[in-house]
Amino acid sequence: MSEQAPDLVIILITGKENPKRLPSAFFLASTAAAMEQDVVMYFTGPATELLKAGEAEKIFPLEGGKSVQQFMELALENGVRMIGCQQSLDLNGMSKDDLGMELPLLNPSNALPTLSAAGKVLTW
Repeated sequence: MSEQAPDLVIILITGKENPKRLPSAFFLASTAAAMEQDVVMYFTGPATELLKAGEAEKIFPLEGGKSVQQFMELALENGVRMIGCQQSLDLNGMSKDDLGMELPLLNPSNALPTLSAAGKVLTW
């Protein structure tokens, strides 16, 4: 992770089990990044399933609306850095080969120093 502490960290633990909660996390991350804040989203627990290739594009929080994949792409376009939890991948029976994008994978002990140094930390 970068040596500079991020302005905002969103620890995303919500996954496909509660799709209506997901857009807000990505909206907040995108908005903060568009306002030139350094933003990190850390996917852990059930949220790591969103990183599986093809999974986020099948999840629609609102029927007929945008997919979670589209919300993720908006966040990335605005400069949000996404990090996955290696232990959560293991817990969900996934490996790096299952991911739909390249991103850093860190265990909590490696991620925690930077995540906890952030100006603000939100758990979603």
